Order: sequence, then structure tokens, then C-alpha cells
Amino acid sequence: MNFVSKAAATVAVGLWGTLAQAADEVTLQLKWVTQAQFAGYYVALDKGFYEEEGLDVTIKPGGPDIAPTQVLAGGGADVTVEWMPAALSAREKGLPMVNIAQPFKSSGMMLTCRKDAGISSTDDFKGKTLGVWFFGNEFPFLSWMAQLGIPTEGGADGVEVLKQGFNVDPLLQQQAACVSTMTYNEYWQVIDAGLSPDDLQVFKYEDQGVATLEDGLYVLEDNLSDPAFEDKMVRFVRASMKGWKYAEENPDEAADIVLENDASGAQTEKHQRRMMGEIAKLTAGSNGALVEADYERTVASLLAGGSDPVISKAPEGAWTHRITDQALN
Repeated sequence: MNFVSKAAATVAVGLWGTLAQAADEVTLQLKWVTQAQFAGYYVALDKGFYEEEGLDVTIKPGGPDIAPTQVLAGGGADVTVEWMPAALSAREKGLPMVNIAQPFKSSGMMLTCRKDAGISSTDDFKGKTLGVWFFGNEFPFLSWMAQLGIPTEGGADGVEVLKQGFNVDPLLQQQAACVSTMTYNEYWQVIDAGLSPDDLQVFKYEDQGVATLEDGLYVLEDNLSDPAFEDKMVRFVRASMKGWKYAEENPDEAADIVLENDASGAQTEKHQRRMMGEIAKLTAGSNGALVEADYERTVASLLAGGSDPVISKAPEGAWTHRITDQALN
């Protein structure tokens, strides 16, 4: 190698080292385990979209024993994926979470019921046992029951709430007439277990007018006062939405990328590709900016909780367009 080539190589290595050191670290906490529900972030990582923005992003999977709000509160993540009911409840209790972007436009939450349990309409809920997820996921259900005027303490005119694990066993074993499911996940577990769509009566929260916003990106309010942090989030959201739109347009490839990042090895190609197809329906129509009307609908639903609403008053400062205005324009 001649002197000029050596000099050029030395400069190149020096520049690369400087760029590598300059990458800003961002830790993202997911709401659940590695699956196509979070494909946009894994795609952004795999395709180098974060790297192009000068970011070194670590994605931390969630799980049944991981509460994203607690991880955020404890400083274990810079930004987290969370459902708005849990975020607003946490905010009212003193954890100042702020929605900085909303990649999901629609809700995937459903109540899936067995027709042979006598369920054909919401009027048939009374006197039945319904499976409900907790750890913050119960809030939309409780608001819905309050709006229907159905008590959740049991009895002939109420419903018995079964604290459901993150599976559909209570429905399959006929311990509950209905269970909580997502359009992209647990519903298909029911189908794969042998029940057909004709055996089931499905109530989508979106169709019932009680849908609340899911899978938004949240940070702590105090961190937004730091210009450097704000700048990181602008770049993070821009790259993440690029990842989400790529995933929408290339669902099979996105599912494969998710599988490559599944350290547990628990996911299958069939399930992840099917999930990604359903997820694409929920992110469609969102450019990442929260729609205020969707936020107001969520708040109204949470306030309609009867004597025990999810939140006691409309929150202030729970969302901002500061990040998306810069990231998307």
C-alpha cells in the first residue's frame, strides 16, 4: 500500500470511529414479546434506518412480568410502547408519560365468545364469565362494561371477571364464555386450536365505539425539556415510521425480520406472517402523528367508567406534536 493509500485508509478509519462514537443511544421498551406487533422497529433496525439517523437503538422485549410504565419510570428505557389507557392512568397517578407518536391508527382488541355459551349480542353478557387481561390492559374492558351498564362484580345482571392469563385456555376449556383477544394474535390461537369462525361471536372494540389508542410511543415529560433528548426522539420517530411503512408494504419480509430477532425461538413463520398482515391493517392510515379526535375518544371512553373510572379527569399535557412535527415534515 503506497503512502497516499495508507493515509486515506487512516482517515477513513478515523472518520468511521468518530461516526460510531457519535451514534446516540436509544433504548426502546416493547409492550410484549418479540413479534410482528413491533415489526416497524425491528425493520428500522435491520434496514439501517436508525443508523442513518445516527442512532444506536436497543430494543428490549416485554413479557407477562414486565410493565412498560415501570421500566420507563425506573430509567430502564428512553421510550416505551404502551396502550394509552395504561399511560393516562399512570400519568394521573404521578408518572408524567407523554405520547410523542402514534403509529397505530386502529385498535386490535376484541372479545371473542363461544356461540354455544349463549352469546350472540352484548345483551347476553349478563350472568356470564368473561376473561379479561389485567396489568393495565383491563381499562378498556371496564370502561366498555360501564357504558353498557353491566356491573363487573358478578351476579345475574352482571359479569364475572376472570383474570385471564395471556392465553385463550379459559375459552377452549369452557371456563369462560368470552376471552380477550387481539385481531393479530390470540384470535388465531383459538382458530388454530380447532374452533372455526362460525363457532365464534366476535366483538371488536373498534366496532363497539369504545376503542382506545394502542401501541403509542411514550416518554417522560421531564426528558422533553432536554433539547438533545428531543432531537434524539425526532430522529427515532422518523426512522421508526420509515420502518413501519416498509413493514406495511413488505409484510412477509417484515415478519421474517421479526423472526430473526426472536431470541426465544418461540415464534413461527406462519403465525408471524399472519400477524403482520393483521398489524398492517392497524397501522394503515397513520403517519405517526397522533390524531386529536382519536385521543379525545380514548379519554371519553376512559372517563365513562361509572363510579370507578380509569381516570377521574381529562388529562393535560399527555401528548405532543412537537416530535412528529419535526420528524415528519
